Amino acid sequence: MNLPTVSRVSTQSVDPADRIDFWEEHNRQALVGLTCSSYSQEGLLASEVNVELGDLRLAEIDGNEHVIERTPRICQTLPKESIFVTLLTEGCGVFFHEGGCVTLRTGDMILYDTRRPYLFGFPSPMRQLLVDIPREVFATHCAPGEVSAPILLGRGSAAEGAQASALEAVMNDWVAKQGGEDAAGTQATVLSLVRTLAAPRLGGSAPPVVLSQLAVAQDYIARHLADPELSSGRVAEAIGVSTRHLSRIFQSTGVSPSRYILEQRLGKARQVLTDPGSRHLTIAEIAHCWGFASQAHFTRVFRSHFGSTPGETRPLPSSTRG
Repeated sequence: MNLPTVSRVSTQSVDPADRIDFWEEHNRQALVGLTCSSYSQEGLLASEVNVELGDLRLAEIDGNEHVIERTPRICQTLPKESIFVTLLTEGCGVFFHEGGCVTLRTGDMILYDTRRPYLFGFPSPMRQLLVDIPREVFATHCAPGEVSAPILLGRGSAAEGAQASALEAVMNDWVAKQGGEDAAGTQATVLSLVRTLAAPRLGGSAPPVVLSQLAVAQDYIARHLADPELSSGRVAEAIGVSTRHLSRIFQSTGVSPSRYILEQRLGKARQVLTDPGSRHLTIAEIAHCWGFASQAHFTRVFRSHFGSTPGETRPLPSSTRG
């Protein structure tokens, strides 16, 4: 059963004169107390979806040019005991804090403590994914150290970039589906990835964690699935492990890395085959699009996996239906 959406709101239908008050009140109740200022002639145009994930809360926020601020007074009058991890998926931003400022671009991730004042400004249309982690949960599962200043994540190395990308994929999927069946497993994956990213910056250690490595590997596979050169060896090299260790990482899925790649390709190809809007594509073209070396090989493994050929899987044209 899908978990309920905590909230879904937009300022679009709100009178422009009331949008700031509406947005501040919504965030006070749903996420965190703050003030907001808009720099657009249209006024604040923003929307937000909040979805529960076990002990966590995920939010997807988009909007036009605006600034949010959590002042020292708000921190006192509306306390919030959480660590936020914000991933900027569109636009750019500037994060001001007591010790200076951090400039963010698309793809950057920033971790910060909601007990400390900050100002977050967006000079252009933006979209972000945010995970709200209660302080106790963060201390237990991610890192025990104090987050005395915001931490920029995702730029440190190729591995860190891959981990940030995997976290984005997990969060995006959960928000897009407004929940899912495995809340405990998804929460564990999110916390494992946050730990892997944040612990070294907070004086802790982040030993290899199978959950986070699996998420990174699966994200890499998803982004390179159409590449005919994709293989277990390439995945292992990309995430910095041996092929033997990659096999151990995939043990929890019940299939080998190479089998996982094959099944993902077959699943994507089947989606295209069953889509009436894709009838203009030949079976050979679909096979090529998803990394299969030949139509014959594609047909053979497709029939073995699904029990029917690609041609039998395609819906009949409407003119031939009786």
